[in-house]
Amino acid sequence: MLNQIAETAKFIASKLPINKPLAGIILGTGLGGFADEIQKPSALSYTDIPNFPQSTVEGHDGKLIHGFINGVEIIAMKGRFHYYEGYGMDQVVFPVRVMKQLGIENLFLSNASGGMNPSFKVGDIMIINDHINLFPTNPLLGKNFNELGPRFPDMSQPYAKSYISLLKDCGAELGISLQEGVYAGVSGPCFETPAEYKYIRIIGADAVGMSTVPENIAAIHLGMKVAALSVITDLGVEGVVEQVSHEEVQMAARAAEPKMASVLKLFLTKLA
Repeated sequence: MLNQIAETAKFIASKLPINKPLAGIILGTGLGGFADEIQKPSALSYTDIPNFPQSTVEGHDGKLIHGFINGVEIIAMKGRFHYYEGYGMDQVVFPVRVMKQLGIENLFLSNASGGMNPSFKVGDIMIINDHINLFPTNPLLGKNFNELGPRFPDMSQPYAKSYISLLKDCGAELGISLQEGVYAGVSGPCFETPAEYKYIRIIGADAVGMSTVPENIAAIHLGMKVAALSVITDLGVEGVVEQVSHEEVQMAARAAEPKMASVLKLFLTKLA
């Protein structure tokens, strides 16, 4: 695995004009349009990158993009890999490990999720301040590679408190109301039953989705700092659970995308 990470990072560095990116960005379902905001873009298809898995989900285009946001150098993934696609956890988090190899110290994650907090509505954007891992496995299971991180990484601050505060400041400055809460990560691919929504709410989550948690765990293991935003695309509030489709989730995410893009752009500018 270490050889694959090194080989992939070397290939990407040879194909893209990378200097010192401030952040890696992973764009979730329906949020790929943010890639159009990247200035001076250079892109690689996942199919051309050695050892990279391929995106199989609609709304995840499968491109690695280098460029700039308000002059800030970044690398963005337009499309991520999910456990439910049949990938092992090492494959799901492989791009995060490659980003670290490329010198990236900050990771920004985005996703679409179902909101269970009664105060949430479709289209809200939630700052993730913590998570609950409900996946049946963990990306750190098995042999630990000290070159990547410690055997038992501390998870007391999975999402950097300073970045949570910075995101709040960005929302206030832009006049965009941001929610805040706990994200539960599940394997999918089915959406939750009413009883599952109720259970996940009872154990302390405000939103639930099928990504983000493995990538966060891998990033923390690597010593990276993480920030994350979740677009609430459907509701799992008791008594309000309705039928939902992937197409509806994508539509809701795209509708909220301009707000998320504004917050992310300002966040990166202030971070720099």
